[in-house]
Amino acid sequence: MTSGFAIGVATVACAEESTPDFYIHELAPINFFGTTVHITTTHVCTLIVLCTIMILAVAARNSVLKHKDKPTKFSAAVEIAISTLLSFVKGSMGKAGKNYINYIGALFTFVFFSNISGLFMLRPPTADYGTTLCIGLISFCMIQYAAIRYMKLNYLKGMFEPIFLFFPINVISELAIPVSLSLRLFGNVLAGTVMMALYYGMLPIFAKIGIPSALHVYFDLFSGAIQAYVFCMLTMTFVADKRSEEA
Repeated sequence: MTSGFAIGVATVACAEESTPDFYIHELAPINFFGTTVHITTTHVCTLIVLCTIMILAVAARNSVLKHKDKPTKFSAAVEIAISTLLSFVKGSMGKAGKNYINYIGALFTFVFFSNISGLFMLRPPTADYGTTLCIGLISFCMIQYAAIRYMKLNYLKGMFEPIFLFFPINVISELAIPVSLSLRLFGNVLAGTVMMALYYGMLPIFAKIGIPSALHVYFDLFSGAIQAYVFCMLTMTFVADKRSEEA
């Protein structure tokens, strides 16, 4: 009886170890005004990503300022990245893009580094809908601010066009912006995370040699860069659309 029980426990343990782990884990409970909340893997990975971005930003600033006359490879790469960002934003938003360069740059950097964090054995923060929804809501607030500031009363008037019966539909279309932005990013990043977890969890050891690098390049690096680009492009498109309808 004892040996049978031991065999059963060992079987369950092996099954648990072989189960693909792509879930968000609760790491530490915190009492927040009488309510218990948990620090999760998303919080930890987000903090690591933010610290990495801060370190790189400080290093980039110091390198550019220190090597103005004779740029190093790193400072030259930083200047190329900034120049590319300027062209990217101005090409999408025109002259108005100068007011949004800082936000789009910060947005792209965070989303991109979050998406590729799987390369460094982290669970991408953008594979958590709580993260992508917050980013989507921030962009949504910027879009609405642009609409109210530049369209003024025409923004409210546009909600009743072409006829007043379309008001509910127009409101829903506006509220769908943060949902569509956040779900698109979340779904694509989570899909890559699940695929990699399934690969590592279900295939034998000999099949994990060499092949995962190619999969990481696609699911983390290539797909991550594309999703960051799409998210920023849609944000700029929505903002530019509101500004183009300025009264």
